[in-house]
Amino acid sequence: MDYKYKNPALSPEERAENLLSLMTLEEKVAQIDILRGVEYATVPSTLNHCCIHESSDVEYEKFEKTVGDRGIGFIHDSYTIPAVFNKFQKYLVEKTRLGIPCIFTGEALHGISFPGATIFPVPLGLGASFNRELVNKTGKAIGAETRALGMQEILAPNLDVAREPRWGRVEETFGEDTYLCSEMGYSIITGEQKNGEFSRNDAVLTEPKHYCTHGMPENGINCANARVGKREIEQCYLPVFEKAITKAGAYNVMSCYNCIDGEVVASSKYYLTDILRGRYGLKGYVRADWGSITRLVTAHRTAANHVDAICDSVNAGLDMQGCLDYTPEFWEETLLNLIKEGRVSEELINNSVKNVLKVKFELGLFENPYTDEERYKDVIRSEEHKNVALEGARQAMTLLENDGILPLEKKYKTIAVVGPSSNRQRIGGYSSVPYGYKVNSVCEELKKALGDDVTILQSSGCGIPKGVEAVAMEDGQPHLIEVYDEDESGSIEDAVKTAEQSDLVIFVGGDNNFTSGEGHDRSSLVLPGKQRELILEVAKTGKPLILVFENGRAIDLSEEVKVSNAILVSWFGGEFGAKAIVETLLGENNPAGRVPVSFPADSNRIPCYYSILPNHTEMMFEGERGPRYAFGYGLSYTEFEYSNLKITKQGRTDYTVTFDVKNIGKVDGDEVAQLYINDIVSSVVTPLKLLKGFERISLKAGETKSVEFTLDFDSFRLLNKDMEWVVEDGEFEIMVGSASSDIRLREIIKI
Repeated sequence: MDYKYKNPALSPEERAENLLSLMTLEEKVAQIDILRGVEYATVPSTLNHCCIHESSDVEYEKFEKTVGDRGIGFIHDSYTIPAVFNKFQKYLVEKTRLGIPCIFTGEALHGISFPGATIFPVPLGLGASFNRELVNKTGKAIGAETRALGMQEILAPNLDVAREPRWGRVEETFGEDTYLCSEMGYSIITGEQKNGEFSRNDAVLTEPKHYCTHGMPENGINCANARVGKREIEQCYLPVFEKAITKAGAYNVMSCYNCIDGEVVASSKYYLTDILRGRYGLKGYVRADWGSITRLVTAHRTAANHVDAICDSVNAGLDMQGCLDYTPEFWEETLLNLIKEGRVSEELINNSVKNVLKVKFELGLFENPYTDEERYKDVIRSEEHKNVALEGARQAMTLLENDGILPLEKKYKTIAVVGPSSNRQRIGGYSSVPYGYKVNSVCEELKKALGDDVTILQSSGCGIPKGVEAVAMEDGQPHLIEVYDEDESGSIEDAVKTAEQSDLVIFVGGDNNFTSGEGHDRSSLVLPGKQRELILEVAKTGKPLILVFENGRAIDLSEEVKVSNAILVSWFGGEFGAKAIVETLLGENNPAGRVPVSFPADSNRIPCYYSILPNHTEMMFEGERGPRYAFGYGLSYTEFEYSNLKITKQGRTDYTVTFDVKNIGKVDGDEVAQLYINDIVSSVVTPLKLLKGFERISLKAGETKSVEFTLDFDSFRLLNKDMEWVVEDGEFEIMVGSASSDIRLREIIKI
């Protein structure tokens, strides 16, 4: 046989072609299959059901029964140390006929899900930073830790544009705006992939998800139908993936669960082939989200059985299943039968397999299938990575209200820290398990910062519900019983008594992993459980009250805003979230985060994203429909002045916009300068403003800096009635300011 594929001097394309020509049909379908490594481990970890203990071996008899001498394309759910990964890989390299190594995949939304890995702020918090460089550094750190462990691919980032605030997965996204999500997606992907140098020992392949309208499900229910028009899809949702693939260099994509106006994406040739392959030139493969193929039968009912579901998906352009669709045996046997029956062509399978093989050659797996078994110890939670995580938490801090109480003065001798998250830090879903170190709470960090000079009192007051698990009868009527995620020994009464003994009250609450995250959608944005009741009761003591929220989505603060002196949103800040909160409260960190998702006036006034199309009235019976805190909003401990707007024409649609920002306050701080455009009169309806530029800048007290934005065709374009991208003749309003609701400078240009 001609084993040219073993020659590293040949191109990945040539090597893949050669290897493909040597493969049996059984070996081919195995390369577009995946299994869960933890199911073949002799010692699974007790820390997480997807992890393998470092002392584990491989159940070789079981593993051989599944993969035989054919091999397997991918192994997921095997978070462990390199020595264990190498045991799996050694079998595939030495015991299979062609010795094709597998790709190990992992979840790394805000840090690889390996126990003990660095936990960064959730993407929504990173979005709140409005800092591309920070997000890129975070991506570099995630890529380095993932590859050092022995995984070459991550199922991230989440590039959904979050327009439905009740949806549980908002925390996984960078926010509600297309431009922001595109820029942050580019930044984190280029960081994780090291600009496409995949063979490096600190780089990983990314797999952006959930292509392509997963962030606008009906009623906020995960996987529900997205009722969006094609123009909206093209203008709002597809551009994020387009930039990820064509600019950032993402090779692979994970398709979404949902359907768009009745068309299931997982079995749509238009979305999976025509757009991804034809328009964007996707180089790698398209993977089904976990269990999404089965939904063609169980939820969408577009396939009569699972064989038809696989057939429809593969013919549409899906290259491989997700782990929770089918067993490897069923997936591979079904594909073989479909090929023999002529329902799926072998040529189609060849294309999918070739895409996988090319990726493996580019990763350098054939020359370096094994991972250094000691190096990870110096990479996981290195000082550099911990510093990036802490800086991310600091820059995510978003101040919504402040009557001057913050930063705290030193006059308070007794501080009450109350609330369900006051003594328990929330780190966000899809997180690593803190292992070998402790994540401090706000109460602990406050005690550490203030020492013996200030007395810190603590009472949880209430818990945060983790679900409804029982029904009780009261007065002849059934009532749902909420089950909480922690001991509720600190009752509301205890919290009130604690507050009464203090000079100042700091409430810490928000969400947990049961009220926010995948599959945890809500019908209301009011704080879950008894938190609102707790806040209102504590407020009756008359003590100064600061509210701190660790949350994964927007919150209905219609009552809380009336009784508080300040409101600080930290999102889920990762392992250093509490430290960043305390630094911000004490003035050591000047908050400059901006809300990446608009906060509605109350739970009933949604959707409320800032770029919603205009209507003849913005009024409802209850009042204005607009948000309480609009996209891009956030306060600082200082103030900034904008001036000297200049717009210079470079070409028909090419402009340079410059202006000055001055820190007119007494303390140093960051400002997030934002540029929006309004197409004043257009042939199709357009939003009143769209973000087209942003920059986070640091200014010392009294300092002035000039900011420059470059605008081009994409800044002004729209899809006209003929579904063509054009920049129409007419007037455009250029707006610069501190938020979508706080425009400081504006000028009209004519194109």
